[in-house]
Amino acid sequence: MNVEEQSATEQNRSNQSRIHRIKRDQLPLHCPTPEMSLWDSHPRVYLPIRENVNAMCPYCGSEYALAGD
Repeated sequence: MNVEEQSATEQNRSNQSRIHRIKRDQLPLHCPTPEMSLWDSHPRVYLPIRENVNAMCPYCGSEYALAGD
């Protein structure tokens, strides 16, 4: 695996299969979020999110849930 492939793999792994708790003041929700260490890992995509229904990023697989107030 070359350096570029390794870097892409690490970026995908960093946000993949993680559940991020989102507060209402962080809406509208988009991925990647500014808090992510690899904020430029893929194009910004806005995600619909509702209570009791998680949202998943189609690029990296990050999962988002609304945090309780």
